[in-house]
Amino acid sequence: MAGHEIPEPADRKRVADHTAHPEAAEEARHSCDPAFQHGVVVGFDGSTSSERALAYAIGMARRSGSGLIIVHVANRLPTTVWAGCEPPVFVDVPDHRTEVLGLELACADHLSEVPWVLVERGGDICHELEEVGREYAADAIVVGSTHGLVGRIFGSVAGRLARRAQRPVVVIP
Repeated sequence: MAGHEIPEPADRKRVADHTAHPEAAEEARHSCDPAFQHGVVVGFDGSTSSERALAYAIGMARRSGSGLIIVHVANRLPTTVWAGCEPPVFVDVPDHRTEVLGLELACADHLSEVPWVLVERGGDICHELEEVGREYAADAIVVGSTHGLVGRIFGSVAGRLARRAQRPVVVIP
């Protein structure tokens, strides 16, 4: 019908044009649950030091009234696949440890005190923890200290994270 316009309802949500504003596209891609905005990020792998870091992070999140973002950076083992006469291809073999950790955390009584979410990432631990911290606009990142020969040779995760992070890093011994 020419000449007639159907008015838009006042409560209709507008769809953002992400091509016009690249920063809007970035914000839409990383929109997180508001309960976890300005929360506490904690690195967790099931080790004793990460369990201590988790306990501290729970208390920190409870005191600040924020959510807890538990991050497990999965070990992705590079595997070579040879297919006939084609060159070898490197494939990431997923680590199913996150599923086990998620079940353990779901059964933990001490996590009932705060809202929490488990995030799995793959890659460099320091980079991924800082990236999750950025996505959730975290107030702090809590990690356990690394002990042993590997930490002395390659540098500890806590030390590398403290040098590069854009937010406070709490290292739990």
